[in-house]
Amino acid sequence: MPWPCVKLNSGVIVVVKKWLLAVAAGWILSTSYTISAAGDAATGKTISASCAACHGTDGNSTNPQWPSLAGQHPDYIVKQLQNFKSGARPNAIMAPMTASLSEQDMQNLAAFFSSQKIKLGLADPEMVILGEQIYRGGSLEAGLAACIGCHSPTGSGNPAALFPSLSGQHAAYVVNQLKAFRDGQRTNDHASMMRDIAAKMTEREMQAVAEYLQGLH
Repeated sequence: MPWPCVKLNSGVIVVVKKWLLAVAAGWILSTSYTISAAGDAATGKTISASCAACHGTDGNSTNPQWPSLAGQHPDYIVKQLQNFKSGARPNAIMAPMTASLSEQDMQNLAAFFSSQKIKLGLADPEMVILGEQIYRGGSLEAGLAACIGCHSPTGSGNPAALFPSLSGQHAAYVVNQLKAFRDGQRTNDHASMMRDIAAKMTEREMQAVAEYLQGLH
């Protein structure tokens, strides 16, 4: 597995240390953030009929404003559904969609969507270099830790710590979520981790990272 940076200078050492701290945080969170989704994919497929208009029949959405759920970690899906239902993650569309879901319904939906394969997109070649730089090395000047520490080199995330898979996710959706974290519209991140990170990113950096993730695998 490659390090986020390879040039041995003082700035890179700081970035790597932050990356290591992020990894350590992931391991710590893994002891308390497991939901243990255990649903039935076949039942989840039946329930998902009402989700298909936005998220696609196989969890791959065709509208970049809505997330693809295919291949996402089941525990992460369950947590987001719980948060939509409770209001911890406000959303005018998802609140009524989750209002009648039972915990088992959520587990079943998570089992179905996680069993599907995400369709990777294409990254904007003009944004990839900056996107990869931020994703793998962070930004020393901004005090921004590398995304790789929580979301892995391939963008597959950390299921034990409820860090989502971002590989192949729509760039537009990723940018919207980063802005929501930055602006305080989304606050269901643990210990304000994503809010702190997004607050240090420029909109160009957000777009670049999002584009990089869209084609990352």
